[in-house]
Amino acid sequence: MTTRTMNDFIAAHATLYAAYDSWCGAFSADDLAVASLCPGWDVRDVVAHTVGVESVLDGWGPSTESPPPFEKMGDFAAALAGIEPAEVASAVGAVTSSRLAHLRSMGAGAADAPSITPTGVKTYGDFLRIRVFDMWVHAHDMALPLGLPFGNNGITAEIALDEVVGALGYIVGRKIGLPDGKSLVVHVTGEVTRDVAVRVDGKARVVEVVDEADVELTADVETFILLAAGRIDPEERIGAGRISWTGDAEWGERAARTLAYTM
Repeated sequence: MTTRTMNDFIAAHATLYAAYDSWCGAFSADDLAVASLCPGWDVRDVVAHTVGVESVLDGWGPSTESPPPFEKMGDFAAALAGIEPAEVASAVGAVTSSRLAHLRSMGAGAADAPSITPTGVKTYGDFLRIRVFDMWVHAHDMALPLGLPFGNNGITAEIALDEVVGALGYIVGRKIGLPDGKSLVVHVTGEVTRDVAVRVDGKARVVEVVDEADVELTADVETFILLAAGRIDPEERIGAGRISWTGDAEWGERAARTLAYTM
């Protein structure tokens, strides 16, 4: 996986915070009530959850023993429930401003520090990569239903894609179920491009290259990440030509429809 620096993670957070701040500053009460792509949540719920996580991370640093105080997330969600859009915008802006200052106060080595993450003890950079992925997906949860502009480019999309690539062995082996001895290559296109190869040799693993892939998937970066996040209907994106396959038709079709590994 590509090595990312603390400055990369800060830049990605700053981009996401700017989008959340801008949108929340313009949301009406009707906008906040629109159903998001996240099942069962409206836009207000998405804001409450995503920014609520950032509120409890503000002031928490890398640790292998003390997890973030996630039990306090409900306080932010409760504070946002039913308040006027202008008050939502103010509450969101206070969190994003403080959290960004906190991230910027950390040293360059913070990303490499051992830390609790949602997937076990790894590094603080791993934790931040997961946060960028989560906020990127939730941004689309709001942007697509409301028709809001949100670019799928730059360091934010790169890091979100890193998270999916890191899970691609699991996706190919466990979700798609590609048989032993076969290989798959994903061609990510659009604002961010990447070619990722996976070979199943006892276990599905991301590898540098395969000589002749059994299956090749091609998808734009938004489609690939949102399908992996379980946010969009594969049939709609297949029909629109935003994901396609060559090689083994049976496994290509299965792969395109079975990328989801998280919700």
